[in-house]
This record gives sequence, C-alpha cells and structure tokens, in this order.
Amino acid sequence: MSSGPREIVTPFRPIPLDVPAGLTPNEFFNSAENLRDLVQNNGLLRNQEDLLLYRKALGHSTELDCSIIYDTSKRILNPLGRPVRRTQVSPSVKRVWNRMNRIIIEEMLRRYPDPGEALVMAGEASLDATWPMTSPGVPSIRMLHNHFIVFPMEQLRAAPSADPSHPNLTDGGQHSLFQAHMRDVYRRFFDEALDLRILKTVHTDESRLALTGYPEGLPCWEIQGGVAALGDIAFWAEYDEILRGFLDFYRTFFSQVSSRNAAILPDVYFPDQIESVLLFDNAFMQTAKRVRERCLGDPAYASSIRWEPAFKQLIFRHDSGRLMLTISQNSIGNAITELLGVVVKRVPDRAAYEACEPALIERLLEIRRLLVAADLGDGIATPHWPAD
Repeated sequence: MSSGPREIVTPFRPIPLDVPAGLTPNEFFNSAENLRDLVQNNGLLRNQEDLLLYRKALGHSTELDCSIIYDTSKRILNPLGRPVRRTQVSPSVKRVWNRMNRIIIEEMLRRYPDPGEALVMAGEASLDATWPMTSPGVPSIRMLHNHFIVFPMEQLRAAPSADPSHPNLTDGGQHSLFQAHMRDVYRRFFDEALDLRILKTVHTDESRLALTGYPEGLPCWEIQGGVAALGDIAFWAEYDEILRGFLDFYRTFFSQVSSRNAAILPDVYFPDQIESVLLFDNAFMQTAKRVRERCLGDPAYASSIRWEPAFKQLIFRHDSGRLMLTISQNSIGNAITELLGVVVKRVPDRAAYEACEPALIERLLEIRRLLVAADLGDGIATPHWPAD
C-alpha cells in the first residue's frame, strides 16, 4: 500500500444553531451564548477550574472524539482577553488539566491497545488572541482546548489519498517558513535551549506513520517510558518546555521580521540561546530579511502574517507503539489531525451519525466516569445523557 495523506468522510448531525443577524459566525461562536449551547447539548463534565469536557458535535471521528476547553467565557467577557496558551494558565488549573489529559490518554490506549487497529492522538491547539475574529477560517472557539481523537486504521487504509497540496496539509508545518528555510537552526535551538530527560529527539524517519508518511519535517520527540511517563510530573514540565521553546523561536523570528536587528524580547524564556543560536545564525536572519522585504512590497502577504504565535502540540502513538510528541505552528484552517496526514471531510448526514452515536457516547461516558472518580469534575446532563 502506497504511503501518503488520506482523506476520510465523517458524518455529523446538522446543528440547528442560528447566528443572530449582524454577527459573523466567528463572533457568535466566541460568545458566552454559544458556549452555553455547547454545554447544554454536548457537555459531559465541568469542574471548578473552568475545564469543560464535551462531545464534539462537528467532530473528526465517530469512533472517539471529545475535547477539553478552558471555558472562561463567563469570567472573561472579552474574547480577545481569554487564555489561549498553557503559559497563560495558573499552576492550579494546569495541574488539574494534566491529570485529565493523563486519564483520558490512558483510557484511549487501554481501549485501543493495538497500533495496527487504531490511530490514537491527543492534541492541544491555541489561537492567539491577536488574530482578527472576522478572519476567514478562524476556528470557532477562541480558547485553549485539547482534542482526544481515535481513528480506526481500517477506515484510514480504505480511505482515498488526499491531495498532497491540500492547503491545510501544506500549512501543517512541513512547508512552512521554519521547515523550508530554517530547519537546522530550528532543531538546534530546541536541542541547546531545552534540558529534556524524558523526551528524546527522534529523526523524521523514526516518527513518520507508515500509512500517511506524516508528520513530515516537524521536530518530534519520543516519550521515553510510554504511557507510564504521563504519570510523572516531570513529563508535563518537559511538555511545557517544548512549548516555551517554540514560543521563543516564533516570537524572536517575527520580531526580526518586524524590525531589523530588533533587541531580544524582554519576556522570553531562553535569552542566552536566542542570543547565541538564533541571532547569530545566517539562515535565521536571512529568512527574516526575505519575509520583511516581501511584507513591504506585498500588502496581501503582509496581512496574512500571524505576528503572535499560535500552535498545535500533539501526542500520538506511532506504528511501533511508542508515544511521540510534536509541535507545529498553527495556520488558519488546518485541523490537528492533518499534522498526521489525515484530512477530515465533514458531511451533514443525520442517519449515518446516529448509527454511530450510541457506541461513541458509551465511550465518552466511560471517560467521564473515570474523571469523576478521580475528583476531576461533575457530570453534566444533556438531552442525550444524564448527569451521572
């Protein structure tokens, strides 16, 4: 079987939600009213830390698909002022979030122990609050959120090949500025800035999925110790270190694009490595010059620049059974599944979705039961399931 990205079709039940006149869809989807509807119709569990577990109504997979969102919509009415990165979350919230992640990933791997039968992924996505809400393609909820997704490998093997030039695939990182022009310095910065003991850098050939060939070009790390490592607080500290390194690289690069020979930003995490690795690297500085000059002469290109960092950080199980971690800059429109070469075409099909729904909900309610038992929240009642 040839290797390459796959495109699957995922049915969903049409959502009878009307956008009020005068609002763009993105403005409404980021409102407290839409979040209220999400809870009432798809909410599974909520806790005092404002972490909300919910069923993805417009999902990626009908096998297993849910999210945790940091729902601050009632405390922070300004959508542009809500936390969008783990670095903006308090230690007490992060501690609970890490425990929730661990339990859900453990349950996914317990239920799907064979990597030949299921592709398991748990990813975190950020939209930076500086992105205009009216920009086309900005995802529907401007808050930090996690995705937990399982795809049956049988479905992926039977799926047709996706167009390799699909805009979301090419935005996934392998054709980005970082990968096309600064791949070596990008990896060297991670290696020199980060003190990692549980996460081990792996070569692209070791991290690719045989079926899709992805992730392609992205830095990847093996989680040494596998799922057991998720129970070690040191792993989550290193998980955060990966994000801090990414943020420093992204912000430093675009500060140089914005202003030639800009000073090191005052609030970076790794100033010494920025000075010694990034600002003294010819490829890094030449690429910033190239982008700056294009911005000056191409207003459409300049408007497309995302000056502040947004990211997708993904834990996934490799064909070998090893757990891997990767991170990518987030481009408008691309889904987290596409980092692994899976393009999801969602189609409204009530009958097809409802045929899968009972088994899907049974799996989600088991996840909820485990979280409640671990004192990580209380169940939510909806028209589809009771609170307990």
